[in-house]
Amino acid sequence: MVSSIIPPKAIGGAADAARMQNVVGFYEKLPRGAAPAPKPRGLIQWYQYRYMGQKASPMPIVHAVGALIFLGYAQNYYFHLRHHKNNAH
Repeated sequence: MVSSIIPPKAIGGAADAARMQNVVGFYEKLPRGAAPAPKPRGLIQWYQYRYMGQKASPMPIVHAVGALIFLGYAQNYYFHLRHHKNNAH
């Protein structure tokens, strides 16, 4: 309670100065400027970096439509078309 009334220089100024020098030293060691851009790791991060990054493109929509067409045909083939493959009579 008393330390909040009396200025820090009046109470052991040398200890406070050393502590402040440690704080200043810590902040001097921190890097300055913008952080470097993170490198994509893995397939999903690469895809996001490539198509959804700074230069976004409509290719993810094209890829999604293509994947749905492919999966739809695969399901049609599995559940229906494979039965008619050799029955041409």
